[in-house]
Amino acid sequence: MPAPSDGPGRGRRHLLHVAIGFPPAAKSSTYRLRETANQMCAAGWDVTVVTIARESWELESGIDPSLLDGVDPRVRIVELPLRRADLETDIRRFPEARAADPVGWVKKWRARNQESFPEPVFGGWRPALERAVLALHRARPVDLTLVTCTPYVTLSAAWTLWQQHRVPYAVDFRDGWSVDVVRSRTAFGPDSPEGRWERKVLDEALSLWVVNDPIAEHYRTRYPHLADRVTVVRNGYDADSTPDVTGRGAAKAPLTFGYLGMLSSTAGEWRALLDAWRLARSTEPLLADARFEVRGHSGFGADRGGGPKVELLRRYEDAGVHFGGPVHKAEVAGVYARWDALVLLVLGGRYMTSGKVYEYAAAGLPIVSAHAVDHDASRVLAGHPLWTGACGLDRDGLAAAFAHAARLAVASGPAERLAAQAHARRYARSALLAAGARDLTARMDRTPLLAGGHTP
Repeated sequence: MPAPSDGPGRGRRHLLHVAIGFPPAAKSSTYRLRETANQMCAAGWDVTVVTIARESWELESGIDPSLLDGVDPRVRIVELPLRRADLETDIRRFPEARAADPVGWVKKWRARNQESFPEPVFGGWRPALERAVLALHRARPVDLTLVTCTPYVTLSAAWTLWQQHRVPYAVDFRDGWSVDVVRSRTAFGPDSPEGRWERKVLDEALSLWVVNDPIAEHYRTRYPHLADRVTVVRNGYDADSTPDVTGRGAAKAPLTFGYLGMLSSTAGEWRALLDAWRLARSTEPLLADARFEVRGHSGFGADRGGGPKVELLRRYEDAGVHFGGPVHKAEVAGVYARWDALVLLVLGGRYMTSGKVYEYAAAGLPIVSAHAVDHDASRVLAGHPLWTGACGLDRDGLAAAFAHAARLAVASGPAERLAAQAHARRYARSALLAAGARDLTARMDRTPLLAGGHTP
């Protein structure tokens, strides 16, 4: 067994979780990061999380302070003073070169970042990340590093601790790096700078987590010698985000459909969906006066809360479409409780799942899918009693799906809604991440240790 560690959790091993986007960052990855830290605590680890300062998220996606309420109080959070210079909106902070040529400055800035690490937006963070994790290791030795991507530059933090101190590490790739989950293709070749980094980091990794089976298949095929280290750890939903449907009867007109999530799909995909909604309202009596509420974050930095997609949504207000902005995590269950049906608009195909699909499945409401038929979300929803199926972005097919969901909403009572929630229960995030934490802990237990407590 490993030697006892010193410090606050004497007898517990020390996990360093490099998790850019940890609460209170209002990002889609935040919930996974939070639950990972919580479950590693529950598995017997002292957890130190490394993220960036909350002020930095104000430049990008914003913050949701309510997310901190669900963090295990034993988790120590270290915020680094890193920020995206390209998102700065205060022109008083601009260097002269940027003020004179904004586009040219960003192009050169991205090129400089890639000199440190092959990632144009975040590569420049590499030196600061490496210094930070080395300092944390000096203050209290780290027994295991877990890096959750993105950004991928965080891999350098795990790599430098391994190179200098032989601290074992695991990589939570989530959607992967060498697979383009949006276009369903390989993102880069093995001899590219990204490919060389991915190969050398994964070769030494204790475990590689990904969010679904198609991505796992990609990595087992690309690196056959690592096949037994590739582990599927899906995202899942949080129990406190599901509404109570036990006393909820059939819906009554006027119906309210809802979308909750990042507005990450393209303007063209939103337009196709909204055209189908307009058609459905004109052809299905149950939808004649229905409302479609869109909630979530739109844009980053200076575009947050606005941008072309928000303007597009406003052009459909005559069809009952309303954009209401983001929803704090603590309010999610209440929002679902007000809606009669859900709309799932998701990018990508077989390699993409989307985190929201699990929450949608557990809401106990009819679901309209606006995504590719061969999509991992389809596998998650298969058998869901209130799912209308996937038909891509075909206007007539989606209009029929909206009408189908309306009929399901008015015909469904507590029994049907509870059955839908029961179907989703296998995707409870706490259980999925607990299994991941147990597996990673077991891998550490099976790893030969040196006298200093680390793998050879």
